[in-house]
Amino acid sequence: MLKLFTEHPKQVGEGYFTHCCYALMSGLKLFAAGFICIVHAIFPFLFKTTVSDLIIKMARVLSQRRHSEVDSEPVSGKRHKF
Repeated sequence: MLKLFTEHPKQVGEGYFTHCCYALMSGLKLFAAGFICIVHAIFPFLFKTTVSDLIIKMARVLSQRRHSEVDSEPVSGKRHKF
């Protein structure tokens, strides 16, 4: 049962809590981005590039993580920044 919680984090070179924090922060940022999109839809003069900038930053981090997985280099020790 414990393997269900630790297998994927281990695959990306992280512990459960490190991965949990990273995933939670990513989710919160995406939730905020969704809210900002709604505000931008109503008021197009607000947040003109905020969401696209966030998406680009998050895509770069995900790309780096995936390259690390493919290269079998542990991601641990690296901090995720958006």
